[in-house]
This record gives sequence, C-alpha cells and structure tokens, in this order.
Amino acid sequence: MQSDSPLRLDITGMTCASCAGRVEKALRKVEGVRDASVNLATDTATVVAPGVPAGRLVQAVEQAGYHARLHAEAAPPMSAGGGSRETRHLWLAVLLSLPLAAPMLLMPFGVHWALPGWAQWLLATPVQFWLGARFYRAGFAALRARSGNMDQLVALGTSAAYGLSVYHLLAPVAGHHAPPLYFESSAVVVTLVLLGKWLEARAKRQATDAIRALQALRPATARVLRAGSEASVPIDEVAVGDEVVVLPGERIPVDGVVVDGRSHSDESLLSGESLPVPKAPGDTVTGGAVNGEGRLRLRTVAVGAETALARIVRLVEDAQAKKAPIQRIVDRVSAVFVPTVIVIALATLLGWGLLQGDWPRALLNAVAVLVIACPCALGLATPAAVMAGTGVAARAGILVKDVEALETTRHLRTVAFDKTGTLTVGKPALVRLQALDGDEAGLLAVATGLQQGSEHPLAKAVLDAARERSIAAAGITDITAVAGRGVQGRLGAAQVALGHARWMGELGVDLSTVRTLADAAAQAGLTPSWLAVATPAGWQLRGLLAFGDAVRPQSAEAIAALRAMGLRPVMLSGDSRGAAHAIGAAIGLRDDDVRAELLPDDKVAAIRALAAQGPVGMVGDGLNDAPALAAATVGFAMGSGTDVAMHAAGVTLMRPDPRLVADAVDISRRTVRKIHQNLFWAFVYNVVGIPLAALGLLDPMLAGAAMALSSVSVVTNALLLRRWTPRAHD
Repeated sequence: MQSDSPLRLDITGMTCASCAGRVEKALRKVEGVRDASVNLATDTATVVAPGVPAGRLVQAVEQAGYHARLHAEAAPPMSAGGGSRETRHLWLAVLLSLPLAAPMLLMPFGVHWALPGWAQWLLATPVQFWLGARFYRAGFAALRARSGNMDQLVALGTSAAYGLSVYHLLAPVAGHHAPPLYFESSAVVVTLVLLGKWLEARAKRQATDAIRALQALRPATARVLRAGSEASVPIDEVAVGDEVVVLPGERIPVDGVVVDGRSHSDESLLSGESLPVPKAPGDTVTGGAVNGEGRLRLRTVAVGAETALARIVRLVEDAQAKKAPIQRIVDRVSAVFVPTVIVIALATLLGWGLLQGDWPRALLNAVAVLVIACPCALGLATPAAVMAGTGVAARAGILVKDVEALETTRHLRTVAFDKTGTLTVGKPALVRLQALDGDEAGLLAVATGLQQGSEHPLAKAVLDAARERSIAAAGITDITAVAGRGVQGRLGAAQVALGHARWMGELGVDLSTVRTLADAAAQAGLTPSWLAVATPAGWQLRGLLAFGDAVRPQSAEAIAALRAMGLRPVMLSGDSRGAAHAIGAAIGLRDDDVRAELLPDDKVAAIRALAAQGPVGMVGDGLNDAPALAAATVGFAMGSGTDVAMHAAGVTLMRPDPRLVADAVDISRRTVRKIHQNLFWAFVYNVVGIPLAALGLLDPMLAGAAMALSSVSVVTNALLLRRWTPRAHD
C-alpha cells in the first residue's frame, strides 16, 4: 500500500531551469500525480502521487529525455571516477583551446601569431564533438521532447561558429590571404561552459555540506552485547531492544536509553549545543553524538530510518528539495526563455545579414546571443540560496521543515511564546528559600534530608537545589510521607515537617507572622511549602521553600534580540496571572504583552487577533500548543533534538533555547536577501548581455565567459551564507 508521503527522485541530465521545468511538466502529466516540484540545485524531484508506482514516474522522466531513480535514504558518496572524468575533460578542453585563444591573448602585446587553419581544425574538432558531446546529447533529448534547454543554445551557437569556420577553411573567401576562422570561438565557448558547470557542481557540493556532515555522523558498526559478550556488528543489524556499549570518545551508533554508566555527550553537530550534555542511567542519547569520558551501556530504542539523525537528515533534504514561493516567478520566465532566445538569435542573424550584408558577422552575433542567454543562473538563484540557508540553519540547531516558512519568517511582526517549557524550563525548581532565622543553608539541609529517596517533582527540585549549592542533607530519620499534606521525620529528638499551609494550620503552626511572605509567593505564582520543627512549646515555623517553573537563562536575551530586530514579543500562557506576569517581568516583557489563563482554543484566538496586525510566529513545545502552532503564520516547535517531526510547525528548534527564534528570523532575512540578489544578477546578465550580443558588442568568447561566470557567481554568493554566526552559539 502506497503512502501519501511525497516520493523523492534523483534526476540526472538537467542543466538549466528549462530542464527542471520540463521534468516537472512531464511528472505532472502522469495520471494520479497531485503535485510535482523539481529542484535544479539538488537534482531532485519531489512528487505527491499516492498509489502511483515509482516506475511510472521514472518512465515519464525518461520519456522527457532525462534519467531518474528513487532517492537513496543516505546519499551515496560522490563518484570519484565520475568527478575525475569531468576534471580530465575540462583540462583537455583547456589544453586544446589555449593555442586557439593565444592569438587574441597575445595581440595586446603586439604579437601577431596564429596557427594554420588545419591545425586549428585539429584542435577544435575534439573539443566540439567529443568534450562537447554532452550538449548535443542533452539538446537532442530536449528536441525529441519538443522543448528547449541550455544545451541547445550552446550546441547551436558553437556548431554555427565551427561550421562557418570549416566552410571558410574548405572554400576560402576571395581576396583574403587567410580565411576568417572562428574555431577559437567555438572551442573556447565549449571550454568555458564546461568550466562553469564544473565550478557550479563544486559549489553545489559545498552547499550540501550540511547534509553530508549529518550523514557522516552515522557509524558503520555498533558494539552489541549478545550472549554475555560484546560483538561488533554492522549498524543495519542492530535491533530495537539490543544493548549497545559505547566507549569513551566513540560516536553513539543508535538512539537509546542509558542503562549503565555516566558520561557527557557532545551533541553539537546534531543540536548546535556547544556544551557537552551530562548522561546518567535513564537519560536518552541520540545516535551521532560523541560519547565523552565514561563507558555507557545503552538499550536501543530506534534504529535506521527511525533515528533522530535520520529524521533530521530527511527534514533538511526535504526543505532543500522543495521550491520556494518566489521560484514560481522564475519558472514562468524559464518556460518561455529558450524559445524566445532562439527567436532573438534568428532575428539577429537575419537583421545583420539582410541589413549589413555581412553574414559571417551576423552568424557570430547570433552565436553570442545564444551563448550569453543560457538560463543556468536563473535556475540556480533560488535553490542555491535555500540550500545554503537551510544547511547553515541546521548546523545551528534550526530545522526548516517547510521552505515556505523560510521565506515567510522574515515578514513576521509579532512572535508569541508559550510560557511553560519554552520561556521556562518546564519543571518545578526551588526559586525562593527564606529562613526565619537567616540560616538558609540549614533550612535547605533539613528539607533535603526529608526528601531523600522521594520521586515527587518538588522533592527533586529540593535535591537539585542542594546539589547545585553543595549542601549536604541533614540526618533525618523515621521519614514518613503524609498523603496530600507533605512529609515528616525526626531530626535528632525533634520532629520536623515540610508541607503546605493547610497542613501547617492542622499542626497548629502560626503563619500570621509570615503573611507577607505567603502573599508575595502567591503574587509571583509560586507554590509555597513550609518547614516547621516541633518544640516543647509547640510547632515553630522554620522557613519557606517556594517552587516555580524556573526561567530559562536565555529567555531575557531572546526577548531583547527580537525587540532589537523590530519584532513584538508576547507571551501566551495557560498559567495564573500572577505566575505569567512574574515570568514576563523577569524576562523583560511589558504587562500588555502577557496573556494568562489561556486554554488551547484561547491561544488560537489570540494568534488570530495578533495576525490582524501582521504575520505572527508562534513558539511552543509542540504538545498542547499544536493548534496555535498551526494557526500562526509560522510555527516554531521547541524540540529536544529527538522530537523533530512536529507536524504543526514549519520550523523545529532542536534544543530548548528561545534565542534560536531570533536566529531563525535572521537566517530567513539573509537567505531571502541572497535570493533577491541572485535573481537580480541572473536577470542583469541576460537583460544586459542579450542586447549587447544582438548589437554586435559582445564576442562569443566573452559571452561564454559571462555565461559561465553568471552561474558560478550566484552559487558563490549563496555560499556566503555559510559565514553566518547564530546568536545562540554559546
């Protein structure tokens, strides 16, 4: 049974935006295909065709003149043989073309030298028909599909220059000592186009560095415990439930839970988190991370395509393969581009030939038009920037699931945050400790002693606070949990009790003297617990422990960063007004930017109200915030690095750092800026170059150089995004 999920195809043979458009058109004609999108930069097609066999899609691509195969889950390594062949062909083309171009290069120095015509023919012929054979093959394939592409322009232009040269060589023009030959134009143009494609492929490989870096994190083998002994087995043979041993310094091969051992895990390449994460029994680990100083024994919970690493790779690949909305304009232009250029070239030929009577010059100008007009840069402008932007974002811990979100994020005017688990840690912490006698360390020591061994969330908060402050637990005996009230025990000869105010009242503890402390805790939305000690005179209050959801240390910086970028940060919370406003004040939010006591439906309504003032982003933990995430213009799911498939959000933040939201807005702005720059230059090359060539002001060799430069320049400009440094990098 076929899945409704999109199918990915690897396409070979595409050379320009027209090729991508033709493959897309062929796929959409297949019955049952709902949508198809082809990305020239990644050489992939994404097809939504539930129930349609992959073979029919591959056949449609083949009939359009290209080759296709199902996309591999892990991209195979670049073929060394294929890459070296392309390099050899390029060097051969350079060596054969250099003597042909030498006369033009030497002329400014007063050196007039040229090879005999037969020697020029010998050098140009292998360049034209052997090294340039790819243009003929692809051009004829497009012709059979009744379409046009870049290869046709190159093949037509260079063949015209080569053919005219052969004609003059065989039938010299009367009155000329030496026939006018243009072998250098045909050979140099082929060489320059080959150089441009080689540089373009090299730049495209650099743009996919993020994908290859993630894929390289997957170890080939794992050390599995079987029958009481360790055995190194291929990673594909590891099953869920297997126990895996990871030694210090090794890369963790599977997603798992620590069964035994303590260590630190370096997850920087997975989540962007620069600091090692402590791991102890019960903690989860992610495949691809590097184990630190300790030996770990893990129980496998996910393998293969179900691991967090595999899902991350799929998300980045999907984002890079999808088409940005702005690309639709380029597609419409590309669909008519090649036929229009051929008409302009024909008009140039006839115009110069009929009006000037100089048919050789007319042919050269038409050749220049054909060569300068190759729409490579136009097809690469958008996807190259998207590839670079999503790649560098992934390295920073920002996964863009939806490329439309990447383009839309820059328009945001408001960013709404959920409170619990997003701006706060999401679990109780001891945030206020007040001893009536001033001995806070003693108060915490007694509370820690009472909570030893308890699994209650508030007990864990007490133990964590004592551990952070290096306070040892007091020796408490006869510890008893009192259901619904608290916990009590014995400190020496005296009884001690820790619990809520109602229980203190039942014990006869006088809380009237600490009313202001209780009111302040309630106003801040904190949960108070009171510690009392039994004395001969009765129970005496010792102090207050107040619990709350601790603010993430990066939250205030995140709010300030968004405000500095011109965005309005707001908080939508289901918590009490006191708790929400206390957190808001702590992180720098204004009172009118804090909304409290909201149910999930209320959050959706608040998002829609904010959207009336402009595009709004919603940041949540992806659980009860899913409706609001879906309602927002762009949803940001705050993940942990292991839950990266939040369907309601277009962007997943791989670690719980709210500063990543500002980084996501920043990389969105920079990426779209690069797209606009690339499209501008791609259009400028053609808008300026085609008229110059038609007017006879652009030599075919210069046209070839400009065409090659245009493709390389847009990809190189996109690669500048790799220099981007996120705010949330420490």
